[in-house]
Amino acid sequence: MRTRRRTNDLIASQILKVCVNGASKTKIVYQANLNSVSAKPYLDKLINNGFMEVVPEGSRVVYKTTRKGLELKEKFREFHSEIDKLYT
Repeated sequence: MRTRRRTNDLIASQILKVCVNGASKTKIVYQANLNSVSAKPYLDKLINNGFMEVVPEGSRVVYKTTRKGLELKEKFREFHSEIDKLYT
């Protein structure tokens, strides 16, 4: 049986969810089931479009979902909920 690949919007919504309270890149990689190479383009795009911000905390960097990102995360949740209804 072949597994389906996740869509970009699903991966982005998972990253936004992980970063609601702030998360390190390691936490994002593990909780969104990515590797650091594949996570970088998603992080870059989410940051460049204002959905996430980089917050320095001492010697480490924390990624945090912005208000705009929270709104997008909610839209993704609603969208995925409606899509799931079609296939159940």
